[in-house]
Amino acid sequence: MEKRSFFERLTGSVNIEDEPRSPSRREEKSEIVTQQNEEEGQLTIDMWQTNSDIVLQAIVGGIKPDELEVSISNDMVTIRGKRERTKEISSSDYYYQELYWGTFSRSVMLPQEVDSDEAEATIKAGLLTIRIPKLDKTKVQKLKVKNE
Repeated sequence: MEKRSFFERLTGSVNIEDEPRSPSRREEKSEIVTQQNEEEGQLTIDMWQTNSDIVLQAIVGGIKPDELEVSISNDMVTIRGKRERTKEISSSDYYYQELYWGTFSRSVMLPQEVDSDEAEATIKAGLLTIRIPKLDKTKVQKLKVKNE
């Protein structure tokens, strides 16, 4: 099997002409093994800042909130999930096959340190929004010295 291009991995598109019309039993077994070793798709995101937060958004249509894994550290965010087909369709019946099905992930380095404990993630109409408060490095904490 030919390695898929960056664009094909990103969008999950498949060239229908390259797909076998009626696979033999051996080809079906090899296709199952290939699917198990399939590369992860890369989730596309938007990321910007406000005065107090870093905000990430990604389209994750067809995914339930409990099927998403969002990990945040002081300097990185990782989003993982899996889109599964609800029904198998023969490749010979497709006119276009551009949707991505399977596991996907995206890790992004954050431009500054954040407070991961206060982060929030919400989904509305298939749009995942993650708000992560920035840590204020200019803020100085003064301690009062106690006499013992």
